[in-house]
Amino acid sequence: MAFPATLSSLPIFQGMSGADMEQVIAHTKFDFRKVDAGKTIVSEGDACRQWLFLLSGEGCMVSRPAGNKYAVSEEIAGPLLLQPERLFGLTQHYTATVTAQTTCHLLALDKQEVIRLSGEQFIFRLNMLNILSTAAQRWAARPWRSTVVTLRQRLVRFFEQHCQRPAGPKVYHILRTDLASEVADIRLNTSRELVKMQQEGLLKLSRGKIIIPQIEKLIAAQ
Repeated sequence: MAFPATLSSLPIFQGMSGADMEQVIAHTKFDFRKVDAGKTIVSEGDACRQWLFLLSGEGCMVSRPAGNKYAVSEEIAGPLLLQPERLFGLTQHYTATVTAQTTCHLLALDKQEVIRLSGEQFIFRLNMLNILSTAAQRWAARPWRSTVVTLRQRLVRFFEQHCQRPAGPKVYHILRTDLASEVADIRLNTSRELVKMQQEGLLKLSRGKIIIPQIEKLIAAQ
């Protein structure tokens, strides 16, 4: 794929005219990287000093809460901008570890370049505001959603709220005792409900692990 076409496929550059794209390419410092399968792309806690675009390849994003009682693994694939909201704001650190599952090609855009482009290119600035505003609105809406009552609803809400993106396959590395505590119930009831969900084809149970093939299907079925 040609470089201009690669850039225009990324949400931050979409909508730019040919002249604007030529201006960006001519005056912007792009850092292209290749990460082999099995290597770490970013680690939780790393300072976020640039935007990292996963151009192609597949990766695994792992998130953990404080205390490390459990972890959530998610499959990701390019093109994707990794945690764009972490470049600015109060906490400018990555909150997840991303590992390459296949050979991954990335594009890094330094923070100063992002600031410069947002000042010079209107479409870039508009796309940036849309990306950051969408992320903020999604998180702000969570406390105002309808109250969950049943155990199944509480389980689904837990799975949904503890992932970066509520779509695609997820793996929750969590003991059932800890999960029961998270949804304010006892282990026996939690295990029974999980078995029912497994029988309905919504998830798969393994020792210390809950595999959800399609979390959007689970959310729709609650």
